[in-house]
Amino acid sequence: MIQTLADALAERGYDTLTPVQEAVTNPDLRDADLLVSAQTGSGKTVGFGLAIGPTILEEDGTLAPAAAPLALIVAPTRELAFQVTRELEWLYAKAGARVASCVGGMDMRDERRALERGAHVVVGTPGRLRDHIERGSLDMSGLRAVVLDEADEMLDLGFREELEFMLGQAPEDRRTLMFSATVPPMIVTLASHYQRDAVRVTTLSDKSQHADIAYQALRVAQADAENAIINVLRYHEAQTAIVFANTRAAVNRLMARLANRGFSVVCLSGELSQTERTHALQALRDGRARVCVATDVAARGIDLPNLELVVHADLPSSSESLLHRSGRTGRAGRKGISALIVPPKATKKAERLLKSARITAEWTTAPGAEEILRRDEERLLADPDWSAAPSEAEADFAQRLLAAHPPEAVAAAFLRLYRARHSAPELLSDPEAR
Repeated sequence: MIQTLADALAERGYDTLTPVQEAVTNPDLRDADLLVSAQTGSGKTVGFGLAIGPTILEEDGTLAPAAAPLALIVAPTRELAFQVTRELEWLYAKAGARVASCVGGMDMRDERRALERGAHVVVGTPGRLRDHIERGSLDMSGLRAVVLDEADEMLDLGFREELEFMLGQAPEDRRTLMFSATVPPMIVTLASHYQRDAVRVTTLSDKSQHADIAYQALRVAQADAENAIINVLRYHEAQTAIVFANTRAAVNRLMARLANRGFSVVCLSGELSQTERTHALQALRDGRARVCVATDVAARGIDLPNLELVVHADLPSSSESLLHRSGRTGRAGRKGISALIVPPKATKKAERLLKSARITAEWTTAPGAEEILRRDEERLLADPDWSAAPSEAEADFAQRLLAAHPPEAVAAAFLRLYRARHSAPELLSDPEAR
């Protein structure tokens, strides 16, 4: 591996590469176009950063002064573009790289000035990148590599024309790397037109694709769908959870319902400004909010660390959407849960989606009130604070407390105070009852 990149990885604590990173850095593929199937959250950003290294770096692992871009990375959303930019900045810092971002919703004049100063790598969204090319502010003549990240999502979002335009403007001898969680026919067509004898690389299998995600299909009574969502959130008490709904109206309704029940919740929908989206995501990342209610489009490409739970309040429209939604959790070796809320009328659709996605889900019911209260007690008993040595002031207060009340009364009051900080679970009807 190129030394400047190896040093950057070592500083970040990378002891071993993930399967996709190992695959795309195979020396036999250093000059090849690649069509890569990789699970969301598998470390592919660092993977394609390493893959294009031999293509854009000098022999000593550094870069000449920045001029026209050497690499173009295209991502479906602003959030993913910013995430990719951050990753490449640290990966290529020791090589002296200048990374510029060009995304919709940001000041185009600032971006144009950054491009005029010179950039080795440009990361952007399809519409904004096309604007810069057409206005002459993005010079494509020096490109040695083009990467399409989450290419299937970009096609789903209607960016085919923009992608074809950019690939048509890039030099014919550049390398083209496409990364996609799924490879539908449209991806194959795009690859056949704009890649040269692309090598198919896949780190997916029927087992590994879902190994870190436990799928649950929760049968609920028709009238209990929203109550079931509350109970699922309460049962798992995930560090971060995302609830998917199919419309803005449903997002707003669920957001209000959860906020009224005491959940620290934010929403992501298409009506939000970029500033509002940024604030919502930051609240999730720093722990001020623990639940996000979102539409599919609004959540495209977002990466939330410590996302442990995905709840499908409305079933997705396709198996690809199910995989994309669920792929927000179970990332980079961490475990996650994907729970589908399935009222009676949606049972057959849920079965079709799971079969099409080749997923085996556990069919069960949503957690009931008694299960949640028992789970609260288990969490309370397992709290690490029990084994922490009390401070002098805490020990003094504990003695006064026990002098005033018997231990059973203290413990019962403590349990009541603990439960008062959490939303009460909902009573659910029997989903089989007619």
